[in-house]
Amino acid sequence: METNISIFSLLMIATFVLGYFSITIEHVIKINKTSIALLMAIVCWILQFINTVESHENNLTYLSEHLADVSQVIFFLLGALTIVEIISAHRGFEIISNAIRMRSKKALLWALSFIAFFLSSVLDNLTTTIVMITLLRKLTDQGEDRLILGGAIVIAANAGGAWTPIGDVTTTMLWIGGQLSTIAVMKTLFLPSFACLIGSLAILSFSLKGNFKEIPPVEHHQLEPMGNVVFWLGIASLIFVPIFKITTGLPPFMGMIFGLGLMWLFTDMVHNRYDDREHLLVPNIMTRIDVSSVLFFLGILLSIDALHTAGVLDALSSWMDRKIANSDTIAIIIGLASAIIDNVPLVAAAMGMYEMTTYPIDSSFWHLVAYCAGTGGSILIIGSAAGVAFMGLERVQFFWYVRRVGFAAFVGYFAGIGLFKLFE
Repeated sequence: METNISIFSLLMIATFVLGYFSITIEHVIKINKTSIALLMAIVCWILQFINTVESHENNLTYLSEHLADVSQVIFFLLGALTIVEIISAHRGFEIISNAIRMRSKKALLWALSFIAFFLSSVLDNLTTTIVMITLLRKLTDQGEDRLILGGAIVIAANAGGAWTPIGDVTTTMLWIGGQLSTIAVMKTLFLPSFACLIGSLAILSFSLKGNFKEIPPVEHHQLEPMGNVVFWLGIASLIFVPIFKITTGLPPFMGMIFGLGLMWLFTDMVHNRYDDREHLLVPNIMTRIDVSSVLFFLGILLSIDALHTAGVLDALSSWMDRKIANSDTIAIIIGLASAIIDNVPLVAAAMGMYEMTTYPIDSSFWHLVAYCAGTGGSILIIGSAAGVAFMGLERVQFFWYVRRVGFAAFVGYFAGIGLFKLFE
């Protein structure tokens, strides 16, 4: 693959920068980021194909190889989102809300954050945030204290997603790409991620005093038929994915599809004969999946792959090695940058920049990249899917989050890095 930067490569860089800038100001220009990402990917690959440095056959080979890798991530996400939506349709998450009965603001801060931390280790951080914010609305009245609790949930969801292969899309990308193994990433990143959570909550605790008003009574008949079974079956299916990979040697997306197939079979068997349960059947549930987010990942990953094929990432890697020459610093910068730039393209770029021969599987560099990319986005509300969801659900102002939550997330971020280096 040619690594010299040609005029077509420069045009590709300009396309990516312009496209990504448009994505970051989506709320201003009112154009969905997925459409921009998809168009950006196609334009980048057009520029690669009309570049005479590589033959048409070579470019087709590169595109096919990259598409094979990207497809694994896409099918994994589609399976995970469908399983989570099946649980949600059966109101299975009400099991969690029914278990929380407390009035102390600080106690609720810690309880909800711990639940979000461990829940996002098996769900994704976006879904966890949506579930927990919905739950929070049932437990507290409108007010700044509720927003602080919501900010804590964002931090907890991002930290919890970083230490398991299925909890955060960037850790999943590294896991599917072969940079991380299941047991090693969980053993290495659990304590740093937990330290990130504790450090942030310790700061946020100072902002909460007293008790909330009496919590309204919770209805006991909220679950759909078989909702309890579907909840535990869904959680078990998600947890089973790493076990499936280890025992069979098949790619992770196969385990996710296997779990989805089991849940689909089960829900068909228990609901098909009832006319009033059509909304609980998987074909109906799948219409509510956020497919646009999955297509956004497709566009971003294909764009990054085009830059990789053109040799742009290799050149960037060489420049960073010359100027920074410290892998830990590079990983920390990636994490801080993810507070502004979506962590998916950052991690995808890192995967393209650094070969496995330089940093083999489970090297400290890949572990630190997974931690930093997963938790650094909490520093700003626009830095993670969880933060953006929180901003949309609760109409949180950008600068309010910076003042009241951002510093706590910053402290937690470096607390986790400190613990990571201590036990390295």
